[in-house]
Amino acid sequence: MLKLTGVHAYYGPSHVLKGVSLEVREGEIVALLGRNGMGKTTTLKTVMGFVRPQGGAVELHGRPIGGLRPHQVACLGIGYVPENRRIFPGLTVRENLELGLSNADRITDALRRRNLERVYHHFPILRERAGLQGRNLSGGQQQMLAIARAMMGETRLILMDEPTQGLAPALVREIRDIIRELKGMGITVFLVEQNARVALNVADRGYIMEKGQVVFEGPAEALRASDLAREKLGV
Repeated sequence: MLKLTGVHAYYGPSHVLKGVSLEVREGEIVALLGRNGMGKTTTLKTVMGFVRPQGGAVELHGRPIGGLRPHQVACLGIGYVPENRRIFPGLTVRENLELGLSNADRITDALRRRNLERVYHHFPILRERAGLQGRNLSGGQQQMLAIARAMMGETRLILMDEPTQGLAPALVREIRDIIRELKGMGITVFLVEQNARVALNVADRGYIMEKGQVVFEGPAEALRASDLAREKLGV
C-alpha cells in the first residue's frame, strides 16, 4: 500500500532521513519506533508532503507521491493525526469533524451526514459533545476528535504521530483499543509511538529507527523478544 525506498530528507542543511526504506501493507497496523529525534515524525511528514524528499521514492499503491502537496496526498485517502492533536480549540466538535471532509471530491449534505454518523457510531462521546468547543474536551477526547477528523474523508490509511502522548493510563488503553478498531474497519494504520509497549501490543509489524535510518524490522513479536528492542526502546 505505502512504500518508502531509500528516502532522504533534510531540514535546511540537516540530513534527517538517510535512506529510509519501509512498507505498510493494506490492512496492517505498522509501528515506527525509536527514541526522540531519530526521524520518525519527519518520516510521516515526508509521506504527507510537509517535507519534500530529496532522494528515494514514496509510493502509494505503486504511484509516486513524493513531492505532492499535503492536500493532494489527503485526496488520495491518507489521513493524518499529528503530534499534540492540533484540533481547532475555538471550533465545535462538529465543525472540527467537518474540516476532515476537505479531501472529498465533492462535499454534499448526504456525504456529510453519512460520515458524521460513521464517526459518531465509533465515538459516541463526540456525538454527545458535538456542540462543545474543542478547548472544552479532555485530552483523551481531543485525541478521539483528531482521529475521528482523519476518518471523515474517504480515508484508507491513517498516519498517527504519538497518539497516547500525555494521556493517563486509562486513556492510553482507550486509544489503543480505538487503533485496533480502525483495523477492524478496514483502515490501515502507520503508527509513530514513543510508548513502545503500547505500539507493539497493537501492531502487526514494526520498524526501529536510529539517527534517520531503519536499524531493525520484523513482526511485533520479534521486536518484543529482540535484544535490540530492549536496548533501543527499553521494552
